[in-house]
Amino acid sequence: MDAYHITILIIALLIMLGGLAGVVLPIIPSTPLILAGIVIYAVCDGFESISRLLLVTLGVLTIVSVVIDYFGGVIGAKKFGATKWGIIGSILGCIGGFITGGIVGIIIGPFLGAVLLELVFGKDLRGAFKSGVGTLVGFIGGAVAKLAIGVIMIGVFLWKVF
Repeated sequence: MDAYHITILIIALLIMLGGLAGVVLPIIPSTPLILAGIVIYAVCDGFESISRLLLVTLGVLTIVSVVIDYFGGVIGAKKFGATKWGIIGSILGCIGGFITGGIVGIIIGPFLGAVLLELVFGKDLRGAFKSGVGTLVGFIGGAVAKLAIGVIMIGVFLWKVF
């Protein structure tokens, strides 16, 4: 491997590591950033190590990851018995939590939003709390799935390059 390829590889890996940081820092687009690092390497390498078909496959994985990430809390809330108001509260809480509290707000906001709207629209405290817990379970499940997909993407990249 010549100096050019090593430089591009280092740049691509740094971008991908930044993407992995996005698993815990929601403001960073995790798998899209990992995909960007892979695309940069593939283009600079003339698609010798990373084929266009592999890029499309990794692109599909990226889309799946983003969908799971954005809807994980909602899916979790629904599985734990949230009504439409709990789901709306979860979404509003996520937005409000992000604006006001950064990473902590993104975790706590959907929980509080789901609980509050469930209470306002007639659920008892136990049921509302259960809906809030569902948003947390969904958020954690989404983060784990996003991490797994990101690690798989980087692993496939390293396997193909080396």
